[in-house]
Amino acid sequence: MLILGVESSCDETGIALYDSAAGLVAHALHSQVAMHAEYGGVVPELASRDHIRRVVPLLRSVLAQSGKVLADIDAIAYTRGPGLSGALLVGCAFAEALALALDKPTLPVHHLEGHLLSPLLSADTPTFPFVALLVSGGHTQLMRVSAVGDYELLGETLDDAAGEAFDKSAKLLGLPYPGGALLSKLAEAGTPGRYSLPRPMLHSGDLNFSFSGLKTAVLTLVREHADDADESFRADAACAFQEAIVEVLLKKSLLALKQTGLQRLVVAGGVGANRQLRASLDAAAKRKRFRVHYPELEFCTDNGAMIALAGCLRLQAGAVAKPAGSFAVQPRWPLSDLQR
Repeated sequence: MLILGVESSCDETGIALYDSAAGLVAHALHSQVAMHAEYGGVVPELASRDHIRRVVPLLRSVLAQSGKVLADIDAIAYTRGPGLSGALLVGCAFAEALALALDKPTLPVHHLEGHLLSPLLSADTPTFPFVALLVSGGHTQLMRVSAVGDYELLGETLDDAAGEAFDKSAKLLGLPYPGGALLSKLAEAGTPGRYSLPRPMLHSGDLNFSFSGLKTAVLTLVREHADDADESFRADAACAFQEAIVEVLLKKSLLALKQTGLQRLVVAGGVGANRQLRASLDAAAKRKRFRVHYPELEFCTDNGAMIALAGCLRLQAGAVAKPAGSFAVQPRWPLSDLQR
């Protein structure tokens, strides 16, 4: 089977082709970061309009890379939700219209399922079952993943997600949008231990998270040093923030492995690209003898490859693709509502 994947849930337009026998054939991605930077955040209407401009050129690029033609495609998978409604509608309408024209079936895909399964695109492929730490955009969750479509929520954030805390704290430190990656880079120049920030819910005994208090602590620290907030202060504050958030994610992940009795951890989503998080998890895995898997860095952010993969795996697991032409998006779609 050759599956075309279409991703347009937020500010990245992704198109990919995944072959059930050969794996990922080709993929292309356009990020809108530069466009939204002027506004300090994603502008939904601009995001939707840009997806419209990008989907056809990206499809042509993927077909050219792969040497395939539209007639070779067996089914089209696209992100149904969650995400920005207008952005989702662009990808959904494009996928359904193309499928109708080609007389091919479609598979609506849950965006977070794509992230959960994205490490299966890497050379170091995990096997089921495993614990997944999902740190993507507005989501921070720990899941038990027993099979494709078989997901059990173990814990989640009660307020801000880790990615949101990164971006909001970066803004407090005067970094431009999108600030999360810039904060991580700045933290590498900081002095560990100069400032101490709280580790919310570190000892709660459950697998839930809370990061709004950590963001507030950064705000308090910035206000206390308003008169001497030089580059050294910003680097040390960024370092303290990153140390706190990484420690919480690490300890909760270790607790999830202990409670489930599993020996494999998968990290997925944008924050999964964080170097300190990866280093801390790798050190813990070596010390405690469990395996940790990550998607390739290019698949940590939103992308079409993970959607094409999820669609293919669902077909292989027995899902039935639907006839093209009718559709609905789900901007709010809890992963727990996803049917196996």
